[in-house]
Amino acid sequence: MPGSGPEVGRQRAVSTDGAELSSIQGTLEELARRVEAIADRRDDDPDDPISAGLYEVDRSLRNAVRRLDRLRGRL
Repeated sequence: MPGSGPEVGRQRAVSTDGAELSSIQGTLEELARRVEAIADRRDDDPDDPISAGLYEVDRSLRNAVRRLDRLRGRL
């Protein structure tokens, strides 16, 4: 029967996985923006103990976004 079988199931899984990864990527992008905003607010104080760490978290989140984008391209 057309539209059934293992290949169709795989195509559906790939489509579902791609959509879920896209959603996760969007969430990570939002988190990166929020962390960066906090770091920017705190960056005015040269003695702030956490702004550098927040920028590091921001970079890690943005790297994760890029990695997910590459992986989604391989689906």
